[in-house]
Amino acid sequence: MTYLHNLSKITIFSFILLFICGCLQQPENSYHSYYNKIYGEEFSEEEQNFDDAPEDIAGKYENVAPTIKSIFNDAFALCESAENLWGKGEVQQALKTLDKAYALIDEVNLEDNPKASRQKEELTFWISKRIMDIYSSKMPPIEKSYAPSKKGVITVSINKYVQKQIHLLTKGAYKNFFIRSYKRAGKYRPQMVKMLREAGLPEELSWLPLIESGFNAKALSPAKALGLWQFIPSTGSNFGLKRNTYIDERLDFIKSTQAAISYLTKLHEIFGDWPMALAAYNCGEGRLLRIIEKQHIKHMNNFWGVYEKLPPETAKYVPRFLATLHIIKNPERYGLDKIIPEPPLLYETAIVNKQTSLKNIAKLISVSENVLKKLNPALRYGVLPPKKYSLRTPLGKKNLLIANIGKLPVSGIPTKWEKKNKRKIIYHKVKKGETISTIARRYKTSIKSIKNANNIKKSNMIFANMKLKVPSSKAVFYKKSSKGGGTSFSYKVKQGDSLWDLARRYKTTAKKIQAINNLSTTRLYIGQILKITPNKSS
Repeated sequence: MTYLHNLSKITIFSFILLFICGCLQQPENSYHSYYNKIYGEEFSEEEQNFDDAPEDIAGKYENVAPTIKSIFNDAFALCESAENLWGKGEVQQALKTLDKAYALIDEVNLEDNPKASRQKEELTFWISKRIMDIYSSKMPPIEKSYAPSKKGVITVSINKYVQKQIHLLTKGAYKNFFIRSYKRAGKYRPQMVKMLREAGLPEELSWLPLIESGFNAKALSPAKALGLWQFIPSTGSNFGLKRNTYIDERLDFIKSTQAAISYLTKLHEIFGDWPMALAAYNCGEGRLLRIIEKQHIKHMNNFWGVYEKLPPETAKYVPRFLATLHIIKNPERYGLDKIIPEPPLLYETAIVNKQTSLKNIAKLISVSENVLKKLNPALRYGVLPPKKYSLRTPLGKKNLLIANIGKLPVSGIPTKWEKKNKRKIIYHKVKKGETISTIARRYKTSIKSIKNANNIKKSNMIFANMKLKVPSSKAVFYKKSSKGGGTSFSYKVKQGDSLWDLARRYKTTAKKIQAINNLSTTRLYIGQILKITPNKSS
């Protein structure tokens, strides 16, 4: 989900504006009223800091002063110009001007400035809404396949594009991925189906995470989209997903599903049917609207009418989803009746008012820490926030936890040093009397990892003042590759990683990493273990 996914929570009012008496009319909520309502307050000195923007923004827009405020002001000026052009009937020029306004603010990264980020989201929404209004004013009444009040069902029509994806998912490159994802779906779909039904949406949408994340709750894309529904930070925030030091609710399988339901509902209200709504979910509303405008089609719900002009990823995305539905509805034909999905996650919820760790709680209620992490994936460091938190526990453990919560010690999140070195190599200077065994215990790693990392064949082949590579417990090294090259090791994927970043870091290629790990996609997820063989020079 990219480009115009960062849209605000502003209520979407009717977007169909028709010719009235053969004339174009300027909307009532003009640029001035919107500016006063949303952006009337001055930016603080901190919010004017241009360091949050990309380094090349000044070069790309030569007339933009190096402050966030000036960028917004320039965007507003373009919006005002577009309003005036629309009022004069110069529709195409108004659209081009709005495109410039969007491009201007879209380049600015404000993730570390919450207030300015919210204002950016609201302005981008307003611009895309204006594009939609202007375009709709040129069109005859739009026919919709589904009534917005009912939201309909998703009809699967098989054509050559859908058939190609059916082949890839059942016989081609994505067969194993599809089977693994289908199994994992069992953990989450029962609750998703229930939530979708309550919202009046087709339950078939519960299969969307299969192509978004493979039903991997920790899936992370190169665009930093995270979780089952692959929300980027700004879009997640717009739909109520919290992200702070302790939690990232994009990873929460219940809260992220609710956010996805809200987003998909909005998209269906705009575009009128599900294929178009899903295309917008993937590439963004604004981008899809501009494609529609350039095609001059008469129906907002004509997905195949704009198919050839869609971004390559989106052109595969929707047919792949439709292919998934076809396969799921024909289990015997594709062998799914022989595959047993994983059992659904069963739990009860305890309200905890103490900042403690999942490790402490696991010991108290005699369950695996890993079980608690799977039930509470939003906890970034396995530590509860200092305020009240709804913690999921296995069935039958809630009362035990509540009765004994006072016995647990207070836990803090890892220090900056611990987080920085969690998955890195530490260099240790051997002291007299030390052995690989004592060093391994000190750094909570294994003897085998230290030996492999340093190409040591015997444990007694270390000596005082020798400099050893000590992998953390999260990075176990393998023996040196017999085919040449550097030492192979396993790497645990962390937030922000991508195949291309890892390839550059270890002087290898993304294709080699994919081949070694039998990856059918470039998508990574947090916690995934990759085997990497860097070049000798790295």
